[in-house]
Amino acid sequence: MSKKYVYMFSEGNGKMRELLGGKGANLAEMTNLGMPVPQGFTVSTEACTRYYEDGQKIADDIQEQIYECLAKLEQIAGKKFGDMENPLLVSVRSGARASMPGMMDTILNLGLNDEVVEVMAKKTGNPRFAYDSYRRFIQMYSDVVMEVGKAYFEKLIDEMKEKKGVKLDTELDADDLKELARQFKAEYKAKKGVDFPSDPKEQLMGAIMAVFRSWDNPRAIYYRRMNDIPSDWGTAVNVQMMVFGNTGDNSGTGVAFTRNPATGEKKLFGEFLMNAQGEDVVAGVRTPQTIDQLKEVMPQCYDEFVKICGILENHYRDMQDMEFTIEDRKLYMLQTRNGKRTAAAALQIACDLVDEGMISEQEAVAMIDPKSLDALLHPQFDAAALKKAKPVASALAASPGAACGKVVFTAEDATEWAKKGEKVILVRLETSPEDIEGMHYAQGILTVRGGMTSHAAVVARGMGTCCVSGCGEIKMDEENKCFTLDGRTYKEGDYISLDGSTGNIYGEAIPTVPAAISGNFGRLMGWADKFRTLQVRTNADTPADAQKAASFGAQGIGLCRTEHMFFDADRIPAMREMIVSETVEQREKALEKLLPMQRSDFEGLYEAMQGLPVTIRFLDPPLHEFLPTAEEDIVALAKEMNMTVEALKGIIASLHEFNPMMGHRGCRLAVTYPEIAAMQTRAVIEAAINVMKKHPDWNIVPEIMIPLVGEIKELAYVKGVVTETADKVIADSGVKMSYKVGTMIEIPRAALTADEIAKEAEFFSFGTNDLTQMTFGFSRDDAGKFLGAYYDKKIYESDPFARLDQKGVGKLVEMAAKLGRQTRPDIKLGICGEHGGDPSSVEFCHKIGLTYVSCSPFRVPIARLAAAQAAIKYGDCK
Repeated sequence: MSKKYVYMFSEGNGKMRELLGGKGANLAEMTNLGMPVPQGFTVSTEACTRYYEDGQKIADDIQEQIYECLAKLEQIAGKKFGDMENPLLVSVRSGARASMPGMMDTILNLGLNDEVVEVMAKKTGNPRFAYDSYRRFIQMYSDVVMEVGKAYFEKLIDEMKEKKGVKLDTELDADDLKELARQFKAEYKAKKGVDFPSDPKEQLMGAIMAVFRSWDNPRAIYYRRMNDIPSDWGTAVNVQMMVFGNTGDNSGTGVAFTRNPATGEKKLFGEFLMNAQGEDVVAGVRTPQTIDQLKEVMPQCYDEFVKICGILENHYRDMQDMEFTIEDRKLYMLQTRNGKRTAAAALQIACDLVDEGMISEQEAVAMIDPKSLDALLHPQFDAAALKKAKPVASALAASPGAACGKVVFTAEDATEWAKKGEKVILVRLETSPEDIEGMHYAQGILTVRGGMTSHAAVVARGMGTCCVSGCGEIKMDEENKCFTLDGRTYKEGDYISLDGSTGNIYGEAIPTVPAAISGNFGRLMGWADKFRTLQVRTNADTPADAQKAASFGAQGIGLCRTEHMFFDADRIPAMREMIVSETVEQREKALEKLLPMQRSDFEGLYEAMQGLPVTIRFLDPPLHEFLPTAEEDIVALAKEMNMTVEALKGIIASLHEFNPMMGHRGCRLAVTYPEIAAMQTRAVIEAAINVMKKHPDWNIVPEIMIPLVGEIKELAYVKGVVTETADKVIADSGVKMSYKVGTMIEIPRAALTADEIAKEAEFFSFGTNDLTQMTFGFSRDDAGKFLGAYYDKKIYESDPFARLDQKGVGKLVEMAAKLGRQTRPDIKLGICGEHGGDPSSVEFCHKIGLTYVSCSPFRVPIARLAAAQAAIKYGDCK
C-alpha cells in the first residue's frame, strides 16, 4: 500500500502537528471535540517535502489521494466540485508546524468559473454575493498562484468605486462586481497570455502547489531565520469547504483571542465584520467592530462563540487565537491556535494560568518565548517629556512599547537606513507579509489602515516591536514619500514618536528611559531560577553595565574586555605612548600611567558584583587599533613622545597587519611584551584587595583570562608572568586571597588539545565569536557581503554568528569540554560569545554540561529563561 499523504479532518488529532501542521492538527482536534468546523482534508508536510524532492511537482500517487479525499468531502457536504446544480467551493490554506502568521498564502472561493458563478447566483438568489466571491477568487488566485500582483486589481476596484461615486467595496452592486470579474480575467490574460483557468480540479492543484511554493518565498524564509524554524519541516495544506461571511447582513467573519494579546487580561478580545470574508478583517481594508458588539448584532451566535472559546482554552490550556465565520446566522469555527502575544501579556497569562490551576509552574516557564522578553527590557518614553508632548493623532495601540525615529515609507528603506545606524519608524498604508524584514529593523510601525488583528499588529506583537495601526486621519502620499496629519506634512527623515501602549502618535522626537519591569516578570524569573542548573553571567566592561546586568539577575561577570577601557580620551594618550615605546623602560613608564586607571575600573566592577565572580580578559586586539590615523593626531603624539613624525609613521606602518584577526593579538602580545600582562595582573589583584578591605564579608576570587591561546607552552609562559606578579602583590598586602588563571578557547587548536591546556588552565571560557570565525574561515565583519546569497541558496539557514553552529563549532566546544574535564574534573566551563544570549545556543550549552553562559546585560533574563527551559526539556531541573 502506498504511503498516506492526505488525511480527512476526522482522521487526525492535535498530536499530529509534525505531519498535519499546526492548523491541520487543530482542525482535526476541533472536529473530534464536535465543534462546528467546515469539513475538509489536509495534505501533509511530507507531501510538501516530496514536492521539492520531485522537482516542484505533485506526484501522481499524491494527486490520487487528494481526489479521493475530495470525493469524501463532496459526500459530507452534499455538494460537488464544479457542479451545475449544487457546486462545492473550498478554501486552500497553508499550515506549518510552527505558527507563521501572514507569511504564507491563502486562496478562498476556489471552484468558481463563469458557469458555476451563475448557478450560485440563481441558487442563493443573491447575485451580488456570487460575483463578490468570484472577483475575490480571481484576484487571490492570480496573485498567489500565478503571481500577477494584487495592485493591478486594486487599481481596477478603485476606478470602479470612483466611477460609481462610492467609498466602500460593499457599496458596489452585482453588476459592478460582474464587470469587475470580467476586467480581472482580461487583466489576467493580458499579464499571462492565457485564459484564467476554469477547471476546478486544475485550480485546486495550482493552489496546493502555490501553498507549497510559498514555504520558500522570501518573507517565509526570513521569518524562519528569525524564529529558528528549519526549512526541511515544510508546510501542510488545508482544503476546507467554504462557508461564506459575505452573503449579506446576516453573515460575517471575525478573529478573536480568548484573552487580550496586548495585556493578557482575561477577557474576550477580537473583531468582526458583517458581510465580509476573512481576508477583509486581517488585511484591514475596512474598520471592524469589536467582538463585544456581536452580542447586540447576533446574541445567539455570540453566546455559542463564548462557550466554544471556554472549551478551547480549557482544552489547550493556553490563550487561543480563533477565526470564525457566520453564514446566515450559523457559526462556524475555521481555526484555533495558541495566540501570539506581547511579552507583558505572555507573563500575565502564564501567571494567571498557574493561579487558575490550569498549568504548573514548569509549564508556565516553558510557554514563554525567551526572545520576547527583549521587548520588556527596552526603553519607555521619559514621563516628563511625554507630559509636555501633545499627540498629533491617536489610533489603535496594536503592540506596546515606545518608539522614536525617522519616518521611512518602504520596508527596503527601513532595512537600509537601520543598517547605517539610523533609528526609523516604518509608515505604511497597511503592511503586507513582504514587509517583514523592514518591520524587523524598524523601531516602530505606523499604519493608516488595519485593526488590532491586522498583519502589522500580529507580526509586530510577535516581534516585540511597537506598533500603532489604523490611523485613518493620515493622508498618505507614498509616491512622494510623505504624509499629512493634523495639518502638517511629514517627509521622509522627519522625526515622529509612537506609543504602542496608548496608540498616541507624536510629531516630534521624545526621549526614552529604561523599562520598568512588572511583578509578573520577577515571579516567572523566580520559577525559572528554581529549575535551571546553568548559571548566567554577563559580559560587562563598565560598572553601569555590571549593575544593569545584576538588576537583571546576572550571577557574575563572564567577560570583561579590558581593551574597551583604554579608548577614553584621558587614557588613549598613555596607551599610545606604551605602544610606540622603543624600550622596556619606556613601555613600563607608560604602563605605570595606565595602572591606576585599570585598577579603579576593576574596583568599580567588583563593587557592582558584590562578591560574585568576575572574569577579566587581558588585552586582546592588535595594537594598531589604538593608534591615530588622522594627520593632526599623529603630529600631536610625535610631539608628546619627543620623536619625529616620520619615525612615528614608521612605527604605525610596522604595526599594520594584513590579517588582524589572526595577527599579533591576544596572548601573543603578552608573550612579546610580558610587562603588559604584569601591569594588568597588578591592577586586577590590587583592585580585589582594596575592595575586600572595604567589604571583608565578600569573598572575591579574581578570574584572569588569557585570550587566544592555541598552545599549552604559550599559556604556561603568560601564566608564569601572572602568578609571579599576583603572588608578590598578595604577599606584600598581607591579605589572604586566592585567584584563578584560565583561558579563552577561541582557536580550533585549543579545542583539539584542551586536555593538555587544562593542565595549566583552571577554567575555560569559549569565545564563540572568534571560534566561529576561525572554524568557518570567514570574518564576521565581512560575512554580510555573501551570507545573503548563502541563505538564498539554502547553504546556511541561519547566521552562525547569531546562532551557534552546533554541528561544527559546537562539536569543538563539546570536545574541549570533555577533554578539559578528563584532565581537571572540577574545571569551570563557560561561554562568553554573543551566542550566550541565544536560546537555542543556551540549550546546547546546558546539554553538554557547561557551568555558565555569559551574555550582554539585556540578554541575561533571556538566558535565564532559556536555561530553565532546557533543564525542563531534558528533565534536569535542580
